[in-house]
Amino acid sequence: MHFLIQSQSSFICFLCLFKECSKKTKTDDQENASADAPSPAQENGEASRKGEFHKLADAKIFLSDCLACDSCVTAEEGVQVSQQNAKDFFRVLNLNKKCDASQHKVLAVSVCPQSLPYFAAKFSLSVTDASRRLCGFLKSLGVHYVFDMTIAADFSILESQKEFVRRYRQHREEEPRLPMLTSACPGWVRYAERVLGHPITPHLCTAKSPQQIMGSLVKDYFARRQNLSPDKIFHVIVAPCYDKKLEALREDVPTALHSSRGADCVLTSGEIVQLMEQSDLSADDALVDTLFGDVKEEEVRRHEGASSDGYLAHIFRHAAKELFNEDVGALTYRSLRNKDFQEVTLERDGEVLLRFAAAYGFRNIQNVVLKLKRGKFPYHFVEVLACAGGCLSGRGQAQAEDGRADRALLRQMEGIYAAIPVRPPETSAHVQELYQEWLGGGDSPRAQAALHTAYQGPGQSASSRDIKW
Repeated sequence: MHFLIQSQSSFICFLCLFKECSKKTKTDDQENASADAPSPAQENGEASRKGEFHKLADAKIFLSDCLACDSCVTAEEGVQVSQQNAKDFFRVLNLNKKCDASQHKVLAVSVCPQSLPYFAAKFSLSVTDASRRLCGFLKSLGVHYVFDMTIAADFSILESQKEFVRRYRQHREEEPRLPMLTSACPGWVRYAERVLGHPITPHLCTAKSPQQIMGSLVKDYFARRQNLSPDKIFHVIVAPCYDKKLEALREDVPTALHSSRGADCVLTSGEIVQLMEQSDLSADDALVDTLFGDVKEEEVRRHEGASSDGYLAHIFRHAAKELFNEDVGALTYRSLRNKDFQEVTLERDGEVLLRFAAAYGFRNIQNVVLKLKRGKFPYHFVEVLACAGGCLSGRGQAQAEDGRADRALLRQMEGIYAAIPVRPPETSAHVQELYQEWLGGGDSPRAQAALHTAYQGPGQSASSRDIKW
């Protein structure tokens, strides 16, 4: 396969035209289709392939099916995919138990904040107790450090805030810098790079995703604190969706500060729960580690988003204050086309100063792209996520046995996530220390290299480690 994007309840292969693919038989509700959102084939005027595209768009292909299909994956690509599962994780654990110390690695696991409500719901625990249960289990297996990825999201949000203000001030009709589209979701970024290209990619925020930044924090900052070479650390990400596995295979992700890949393996929350349910190990709960020596994480904190890291809310407040000296309290969201397309506005004396939107799920993304290409787009900023419902709805943790979204579980996770105390990224003393100690200041060349990226277009060659679905 060439490319997968996660839609409301499954993955669609947009470019694969293999008629013999046995996986193109799964269908789903037609609610995902949007009458006014044309296919990429229609947008590009490829009338001859229109019928074939619509057949493929109607045949929803789960990522698990694609991983099990060997019809259109080369041997090299298959090897790269196989690295993103529990087998590789246990391979390193087993190597660490052998006598040859030269083969030993320090095992570090970083957990996405949106994974924790899933563990809390599955084990009927508070989110703080669930994080400690997870940490204790991983350490009983032989993991050395377990980190919370919230600190990486802090960096990503802060850099996105600064970039939006800069773009707003530099925006000109003849040289548009707006709207700014978020870049934290790897499924959306892959789609933008591989399918859409120019004129969409210039609108992507250049701030790296939390996963990419966490890779730099662990393989550069933490490695130096521990006097370790980056390649002596095996870094595992626990995430709610499968797209994070594809993100980890990008060779160009954080190599600015070190030669090692930032994430060596990505496991979904569901894969970890399977390991926990199948294990007969008895494990004591343990406090989550931090990047700062013996300091431990006492309580779980989150950002403001209802089901994600809340880029829209944090950037909106920052921009309102920085650009218009307006202090914004609680945000008022207005649902437009559906519950996954919402807008927030800042108004003064009847004039709209800022208009932000959140677009979750593929049908909303397609509408955003269509309007942007037509030049009829009223928004300054859009938080874009491939998963309908946001990050909590990632297919790595929010699906029932029949492959559909487990709506009861999702409601439970949303309630758990909403109850976690919010900590604005600006208030993190650790982040401010890291800007100085690790990066030499917020505007330094080192900060630019560690926290920002560039995007390729459809015509450019992909990284050799990147999977061509």
